[in-house]
Amino acid sequence: MDWRDEGILLSMRPHGETSAIVEVLTAAHGRHMGVVRGGASRKMAASLQPGTGLRLDWRARLDDHIGSFTVEPVKSRAHLLADRLALAGLLSVCALLHEALPEREPHPALWRRTLALMDLLGDEGWTGAYVRWELCLLEEIGFGLDLSACAVTGATDGLAYVSPKTGRAVTARGAGDWADRLIPLPEGLDGEGPLAPEAVAMGLRLTGFFLDRELRPVLHERPLPEARSRLVDLLSRPA
Repeated sequence: MDWRDEGILLSMRPHGETSAIVEVLTAAHGRHMGVVRGGASRKMAASLQPGTGLRLDWRARLDDHIGSFTVEPVKSRAHLLADRLALAGLLSVCALLHEALPEREPHPALWRRTLALMDLLGDEGWTGAYVRWELCLLEEIGFGLDLSACAVTGATDGLAYVSPKTGRAVTARGAGDWADRLIPLPEGLDGEGPLAPEAVAMGLRLTGFFLDRELRPVLHERPLPEARSRLVDLLSRPA
C-alpha cells in the first residue's frame, strides 16, 4: 500500500532511538499518522515542527498498518515562533484537528481552509479567519451552524443571535424575550472581511460553545484542548 500527498504537520513524537511518529493533515487522505525513519535526529527534528508544509510518501504492507512516511519539507512556518499570538493560533488549529477529526477520512474543504489560515497566520486579519476556520471545522464534523436566515422570521438581515439548541441564527426581533437565552452572533461572521477584536471574542465564544458540546463525547468529557484556551486567553488581553 502506498500513496503520495501534500500535508501539514500537526505533531511529532520520538519513536525508538532515531525515528519519530508524525501526525499530518493531508489533502486527500485526511488526518494520518506514520513513522519517519531518522525523524528524531537533530537535523530532521528541526524540520518537523507543527505547521510545516510537507510532501509525503506513505508506505505500508497493509492499509490498516501505521506505515512509514518519507517526508520532504516544502514550507517552514518557523517565523511564527517570534509571534506569540500567531503561534498560539497555529497550535490551537493542530490540537483541534487532532481531537476532532477521525483518522484517514478526507476533508477537502477543511484542508483548503486550514492551508489558507496557516499562510495567513501573523498577517492582518488572521484572527477573523481563525474564527471562520472553527466554523468550517464544525461543518466538517457534522455540526455546522445555519447563519443564512432567521429561524423565526426568515429574515436574512439583522441576524443577532444563535440558538444554542439548533445552531440557527435569529434576529433581535425574532429573539424577543428569549434573547438572554441565546448566544450573541457577531456582525460579519458569515462574510470574509476582517473582524474587530470584539467580534473575534464573540465569535470564539459562539464556536467554543458548540465545539465543546459536540466534542465532549469524543473527548470523554474532557474540555477542549488547552492550546485553544491559551489562544482565547491571549486574545482577551488588552492590546
